[in-house]
Amino acid sequence: MSHTASRRAGAAPAVLTALRVTATLTVVVLLWQFVTAGGFVAQPGGDAAEAAHATGAIVLHVVAGLTMLAAAVLWRAGAALWPTVLAAVVFALTFVQAYVGSHGPLSVHIPGAMVLTVGAVVVAAWSFASTGSS
Repeated sequence: MSHTASRRAGAAPAVLTALRVTATLTVVVLLWQFVTAGGFVAQPGGDAAEAAHATGAIVLHVVAGLTMLAAAVLWRAGAALWPTVLAAVVFALTFVQAYVGSHGPLSVHIPGAMVLTVGAVVVAAWSFASTGSS
């Protein structure tokens, strides 16, 4: 076990649990975003799907922000820094995505969603990893 892994294992279990929960919720909300996006892209004028997508974006801001905070607390307890940095990038990208989704082309918004998803999945996977190696 690496030094980082042993320090993470000794961190408050509640913080690690909080990170696991919020990181998982971030991925779940992103899946919701894909479903609702498909609903209003496939059916022009799908106001209900668009409203659900907008609400999902707000929820995504909240859970991604909580994920970033939990990762930061875990880092302060001795875990690797890179998951905190990645969680912060994911959090920031949720705002970029919201702006581009409202004001920009889908040719930017859709690849941005893919980048956001990869980052969120990596943070979630790391939170459940058996070692904390960087």
